[in-house]
Amino acid sequence: MPSPTQVVALLKAQNIHHVRLFDADRAMLVALGNSGIEVIVSVPNDELLGIGQSNATAANWVAHNIVAHVPATNITAIAVGSEVLSALPNAAPVLVSAMKFIHAAIVAANLDSHIKVSTPHASSIILDSFPPSQAFFNRTWDPIMVPLLKFLQSTGSYLMLNVYPYYDYMQSNGVIPLDYALFRPLPPNKEAVDSNTLLHYTNVFDAVVDAAYFSMSYLNITNVPVVVTETGWPSKGDSSEPDATVDNADTYNSNLIRHVLNNTGTPKHPGIAVSAYIYELYNEDLRPGSVSEKNWGLFDANGAPVYFLHLTGSGTVLGNDTTNQTYCVAEEGADQKLLQAALDWACGPGKVDCSPLMQGQPCYEPNTVAAHATYAVDTYYHQTGMAPGSCYFNGVAVITTTNPSK
Repeated sequence: MPSPTQVVALLKAQNIHHVRLFDADRAMLVALGNSGIEVIVSVPNDELLGIGQSNATAANWVAHNIVAHVPATNITAIAVGSEVLSALPNAAPVLVSAMKFIHAAIVAANLDSHIKVSTPHASSIILDSFPPSQAFFNRTWDPIMVPLLKFLQSTGSYLMLNVYPYYDYMQSNGVIPLDYALFRPLPPNKEAVDSNTLLHYTNVFDAVVDAAYFSMSYLNITNVPVVVTETGWPSKGDSSEPDATVDNADTYNSNLIRHVLNNTGTPKHPGIAVSAYIYELYNEDLRPGSVSEKNWGLFDANGAPVYFLHLTGSGTVLGNDTTNQTYCVAEEGADQKLLQAALDWACGPGKVDCSPLMQGQPCYEPNTVAAHATYAVDTYYHQTGMAPGSCYFNGVAVITTTNPSK
């Protein structure tokens, strides 16, 4: 795995402003200091019992893992455990007390206005998730979920939910179409309709999020937002996982990002954007289990992208190769006036040194607007660390793997 400083360098280069950690690793939190990146820190499941049984242990954890790093590190939330009800049910009785003890320590440190406390749930705690209007939390967990949701409501926090359309699709025995799981456009007659609300669902992700909203409303909780703390798609699988492919992973995560950034919200809450964290940044080649378990990452352990995320329409490609193998060039056949505007902007406000384009200088020939624009936009693109959106220029520039200077 890359070092913490390398991880933060990658996050910055990719213009990633929010990250969730599965622990509270000190070196990682130090490296994230002064980066501006918003961080969710986690209490690992193996520490949950101790914290849930002792206010002092919780206060000590907050002192060492939160107070020691703020404000330099921009910690915005603490995830107490992970999928506790489904993965560690024996710790479930202390989950709410662990959250309350952690929150009390955050209040004592005067950080509660900035740092929220919650716990990520597997979507499997929601039963009968379609139609969403009939969904409800597994009643077995009502003694936990009712006080947990009231805690989230009273502290202005949010429900953390892990949403995996890949698993929903795999476990549906052909009932869920692949396109519906991947956010691909569906003909109107293929959209799923909630017969109670008549809301139309075009993807699994929205249906699961709305199932969580309806499940909360049945417990009289209506003002706690949902944040998706894990979602994604594996890029590789074994013979029993034929849809764990690079193409499907690219499609799912690209469409997810576009869906979230469009602020379309869900059918139940249109216009209210759902924040989502892509699982995960790096592949885990040493992880036990199936092939797909090791291949959820956007990058391999060396920091090379597993695939490019194609965000057509927004002109950005996230997950660009940080080994300088991608370039920004003028689009073939692009409007000459727009190309000239791109050239002028890059050489002016973009702060590109365009002196090599002057007559008699090495990059003067070929003396065309397209060639000069390619030099300027590619230089700008690399000056910004190949950041998403830095090769757009009103649509006259595109990313390529062909070096334009050769």
